[in-house]
Amino acid sequence: MPLVLPPRLTASARTLRDTARRRGLRTVQLPDRTVPEELRGGSAHLHAGPSFADAVAPVLGIAPLEAPADWLARLPAAFVRREIRAMPLREAYGLRRPAFVKSPNDRGIPALVYTDGSRLPGPDAVDPGTVVLVSDVVRFDEEYRLYLLDGQVVTGSRYAVSGRLHMAPLTAAAHTFGTDLLAAAGHTLPSAIVVDVGRTDDRQWAVIEANAAWASGCYGSDPDRALDVVLRAAGPAAQLAERDGAFVR
Repeated sequence: MPLVLPPRLTASARTLRDTARRRGLRTVQLPDRTVPEELRGGSAHLHAGPSFADAVAPVLGIAPLEAPADWLARLPAAFVRREIRAMPLREAYGLRRPAFVKSPNDRGIPALVYTDGSRLPGPDAVDPGTVVLVSDVVRFDEEYRLYLLDGQVVTGSRYAVSGRLHMAPLTAAAHTFGTDLLAAAGHTLPSAIVVDVGRTDDRQWAVIEANAAWASGCYGSDPDRALDVVLRAAGPAAQLAERDGAFVR
C-alpha cells in the first residue's frame, strides 16, 4: 500500500517518506489534488495537511482519524490546568478578555492569544458556526509531542522551550504524563493520534492539544515509530477498526 504525499513536503514529510521507502513501501507524491485512477478507492495511506486530506482522502478510500473537536475541553482539570471551552465562533465574538483561541483540528482560526473577541476573524472570512476552543492563557516552559498507538506512548520528542523551537529527546517525565493521560482518557482518543503536552511555568504538566498524526511534524521523534502511527491514523477505510469509527474526520 503506498504512502500518498502532497505536492509540497515539509522536512518532517521528507523524513517519513524516506523512512517508508527504507521499509520497502511505495510513496506517491501527487502534483495537485487530482487522484490518479489507479489510486482511486484502493488501498493507501496518507500524510498531508487537513485541506489536502479533505480533498483526496475520500477519493483514495482513506479514513483519517482525529480527536473529537471538543476533546480538550472535556478532559479532567488535572490534565489541562486551565479553563477550556468549546464554542461556536459567534459566541467567541463576545469575549471581553484575552484568551487563546484556535480551531480544534485544522488551521481555520489561527492559534493565537486574542485580546478580545473582536479580534477574531469575522463572519465574512469564517462561518460563525465553526467550533473553536477558547482557553485561558498559559505559558509553557517546555513542549513535547507524543505519538500514541494502541494506548501506548511509542515515541516523542521535545519541540519547544519558552515558545521557541528547540528539539531534544523525550524525557521520562513527559512520557509518564502521557501514560497517565492514556490510562485516564485513552478511550476518548482514536487508536493512533498525536498529543502535545507541556510543563507550565509553575512546573505543572498539562495537555496542550491533540493533533492528527497524518498531519503532524515528527520533530525529533523516532521516524519508524512515528510512521507506524501515521499509517494507522490514515489508512484504508475498509480496514478501519470498530473502535475508531467514531474518530474519522
